[in-house]
Amino acid sequence: MPKSVFTGAHKHLVAILIAARRRADLNQTQLGELIGKDQKFISLIERSQRRVDVLEFYAIAKALNLDPVKLYASLVKRLPEKVDI
Repeated sequence: MPKSVFTGAHKHLVAILIAARRRADLNQTQLGELIGKDQKFISLIERSQRRVDVLEFYAIAKALNLDPVKLYASLVKRLPEKVDI
């Protein structure tokens, strides 16, 4: 299995998204359907094999019936002062 191409702060984003999906009691397939993507798309994100852009983050949050701003704020609280990109 290939290692993640992303390190550091990205793991916090992935953890936030996985936890939010699980709290919504959705599997990857169900979330993918809600945003018009397949299960593999969600899996790649959750395995840190694909970055999430801001519009995808927004769509995922809305699909999970979450306020994207509040979800992002929860991410910001977990990030270090300096983030490598």
